[in-house]
Amino acid sequence: MRISVEKLGKKFVKEWIFRNATFELLAGQTYTFVGPNGSGKSTLLQLLTGMVPATEGKIRYYDAHNKEIEDDLWYRQLVIAAPYLELIEEFTLRELVEFHIKFKPLKNKLSVKDFEEIVQLSHAKDKVIRHFSSGMKQRVKLGLAFMSDVPIIFLDEPTTNLDVQGIQWYLDHVTDYTQNQLVLLGSNVKQEYEFCENIISVSAFK
Repeated sequence: MRISVEKLGKKFVKEWIFRNATFELLAGQTYTFVGPNGSGKSTLLQLLTGMVPATEGKIRYYDAHNKEIEDDLWYRQLVIAAPYLELIEEFTLRELVEFHIKFKPLKNKLSVKDFEEIVQLSHAKDKVIRHFSSGMKQRVKLGLAFMSDVPIIFLDEPTTNLDVQGIQWYLDHVTDYTQNQLVLLGSNVKQEYEFCENIISVSAFK
């Protein structure tokens, strides 16, 4: 799995958020996009996921056999955990996970019950998501990201809304559950990405 980015740029109205971003992202590696608030970290991640169109430049996606992946099939390769992405709040936790695995199964044939135990929310399996705290919702998002059997994981500000115990849970699991995958983070909190092998400053693309 490989992502090739060439002269990528994004403009909102008359303001360029970044320009001329050129780099490659390789399978089995971890990358963190860093920069101050407003520098374009989340925007760049959203472009890489295909959620947002680029103003200029090109993103190409390649599978393990170096064959280019069509844009319309790209979504099957990834999972995202981000504060701005909502869960389906009408579902219970169990219903949510059962719905998710219809599209993206869990790794190592994990069951829904296994998932609930790993995210330490088995006591809330029948609770409707809208009644979860923001920290519980974030743990569910991270759990789905860590345990979905896909090649690429996007984590944008992963410890947002987590308490001390939640942050420790993230730190304990982020490397164990993402081995051999391409992991892309957006963060300006060093604790979130201390394990990361490659640091890319979005401020360089100005």
